Amino acid sequence: MSMIDISGKKNVEREAMAAGKIRLRRKTIDEIKKGKIKKGDPIKVAEVAGMLAVKNTSSSIPHCHPLPIESINFDFFVDEDAIEVKCRVKANYKTGVEMEALHGVAIALLTIWDMVKYLEKDEEGQYPYTAIEEIKVLEKVKNEP
Repeated sequence: MSMIDISGKKNVEREAMAAGKIRLRRKTIDEIKKGKIKKGDPIKVAEVAGMLAVKNTSSSIPHCHPLPIESINFDFFVDEDAIEVKCRVKANYKTGVEMEALHGVAIALLTIWDMVKYLEKDEEGQYPYTAIEEIKVLEKVKNEP
């Protein structure tokens, strides 16, 4: 097993956008909107956690190269029973940034779950409604000169 050799490749401007969503109870969404979550604002914390995840993808996924990330942008869309997260990542490097965008989305969604799990549990401590869904790459761009 070895890491892919990219030493012969040229740096190219690269960009990727990934998205995913977490399904939550309406009561939980209402509490988020009212700013009443015990641990703080899940959207703000998820954005910071997602940025850290993007920058540290190569520490979590063994075959990912460490990249010089130049831009990270998160958007959060709160619906009546879900929160969608989109993450756009840019770098000028030898390999793409889709794994970084996916990692950012996944960690942002997990952070939201962690912050609201006390509201999502049923009487038996289970999560029958809560789900992370549809994590996917929406776009991958390679801007060659």
